[in-house]
Amino acid sequence: MYSIFMIVDLILELYIWCLIIYVVMSWLITFNVINTHNRFVSMVLNFLYQITEPPLRPIRRILPNMGGIDLSPLALILLVILIRSLMREYGLLTPARFG
Repeated sequence: MYSIFMIVDLILELYIWCLIIYVVMSWLITFNVINTHNRFVSMVLNFLYQITEPPLRPIRRILPNMGGIDLSPLALILLVILIRSLMREYGLLTPARFG
């Protein structure tokens, strides 16, 4: 059971990194640093969009409009960090619990 919670924790950590990469790539596209016509960039951006957009959409509906600033990735990262810390707090990620 411990290994399952470790896998979940790892997946949540990877998801945080995917969110960060998606935000940075969107900034780089906005400032014309990277070209979306590049096939690899397009594939990576499409993958990141597909895995990050469904959880971001409801958060965008809740958060107020801040003009050109999108705070939904930050809110989602904080939510994932909260879930990870709750898993640790309730002992789901400590091997001693499963003895």
